[in-house]
Amino acid sequence: MALPPFLEAVPEGTRLRLKVQPRASRNEVGEPAGDQLKVRVTAPPVDHAANEAVLELLAQHLGVRRGAVQLVRGQTSRQKLVLVAGLTPDDVLARLTSA
Repeated sequence: MALPPFLEAVPEGTRLRLKVQPRASRNEVGEPAGDQLKVRVTAPPVDHAANEAVLELLAQHLGVRRGAVQLVRGQTSRQKLVLVAGLTPDDVLARLTSA
């Protein structure tokens, strides 16, 4: 089975391409939107609050410690690239769909 376009296997684990919506009504991992996974967080995009909220939400959804989820690119953009250390793309996909 082919991986969704928002997942990429790397030696360290898995990279996820995200499209983030700050100041949403609730925190949630949404549906894929093209080659990105949509993530909504209630935090505003001020002082990196939205970035931290995204990383915490993903760690919680994936069942990993917060330190295993790292922002690679997109600190000031809605399009972000996140590394999840220690999980394969199949693991990430299974955990996202079961949550």
